[in-house]
Amino acid sequence: MPPAYKMKVTAIFDIGKTNKKFFLFDENYQEIFKEYKTIEEIKDDDGYPCDDLKAIESWSKDLLRTVLKDNRFEIVSINFSAYGASLVHVDENGNAAAPLYNYLKPYPEKILHSFHEKYGDEMKIAMETASPPLGMLNSGFLLYWLKYAKPEIFSKIKWSFHLPQYMAFLFSGTPVSEYTSIGCHTGLWDYRKNDYHRWVYAEGIDKNLPPVFSTDTVFKKDIEDKPLKIGSGIHDSSAALMPYMLSSEDPFLLISTGTWSISLNPFSTEMLTEEDLRNDCLNFMRTDGKPVRASRLLLGNEYDLQIEKLSNHFHKEKKYHKTVKFNYTLFEKWIGDDKPGFHFENLPVSAKQADATDYNSFENFEEAYHKLMIELLELQVQSALRAIGNTSIKKIYVDGGFADNDLFIKMCFIVPAMDLV
Repeated sequence: MPPAYKMKVTAIFDIGKTNKKFFLFDENYQEIFKEYKTIEEIKDDDGYPCDDLKAIESWSKDLLRTVLKDNRFEIVSINFSAYGASLVHVDENGNAAAPLYNYLKPYPEKILHSFHEKYGDEMKIAMETASPPLGMLNSGFLLYWLKYAKPEIFSKIKWSFHLPQYMAFLFSGTPVSEYTSIGCHTGLWDYRKNDYHRWVYAEGIDKNLPPVFSTDTVFKKDIEDKPLKIGSGIHDSSAALMPYMLSSEDPFLLISTGTWSISLNPFSTEMLTEEDLRNDCLNFMRTDGKPVRASRLLLGNEYDLQIEKLSNHFHKEKKYHKTVKFNYTLFEKWIGDDKPGFHFENLPVSAKQADATDYNSFENFEEAYHKLMIELLELQVQSALRAIGNTSIKKIYVDGGFADNDLFIKMCFIVPAMDLV
């Protein structure tokens, strides 16, 4: 017999580069259900790895359908957060017209050169759009690339969505663009004019971008004969920022960790300098369209690469690192050692690092792991300081994957360079 009372819940899809997640929250915003899904990458039409868009669609639709039929819950509303550096392109029938191209895909120099010949050098565009030159990570440039490299695909595109808004479109059927996705290092938005950059209009790209709606826009749609309020989606870093904005009156820095570690300062009023932009400091956008000073570091990605190498060398299981607890003796051994121990694969080339990692210089996994975390944390500090700029920060919050890392959190309170506030 079904329960007499169904719990009213809000459903959230959080589509990360590594993990796809689904949550249910009750009316007091307490998490009551979650599911994580890892979806294997496929190859795009050039043979480069990319997210499997069809698999993401199938997983999300099937999961929502299952929960809607669950007699314990009554889903009242649904919203979506996702990484925002990628675009989903659909034809006039709403079907995908192209793969979900990977933001790490190399950008052809010839096409990039043609862009800057027409619209100005890379630092001029970067200053105007508050977007460091990042190739495909400047998602607007992906549309420019499609227009000239794959005109047969470009001609089929009716709408180009950032991934959070595509997820919303998948369920609501309403095409929207939204500030937090538009403003995240896309190269699309001119922060000085508070409008799309002139290149967007000159290339006619604006016609492929859905109308802009505020982040709190809600659409009503029946799914499985159940009435739902469907949100317009939000860029994942901006989603991480919102609860802290609502609960803290003092200026703070949020370090949102995952594949990328993003330091977010919503209280800065400084204009970005060329040096900021060259060091991957940029503007994100708040839900109200105001800028957020941010700096990025591919910390989680680098961490995963280094852990895999450490685990292989010391013959440990893949998840062994999660069992390692902070050891002050090991920390004390390495904190005063200025000699770099690790060579990083995807972190700034200017970072202080070894030419090669000498794993034989470590007695065991735990010792190497402490040295690794100290060196990664020092880079995190540099990134955080760029986001802080001249703002008088009172608090620092850490959320995401590294919030559960015992070494990362405890070292934040001990490493001298972490004395940021």
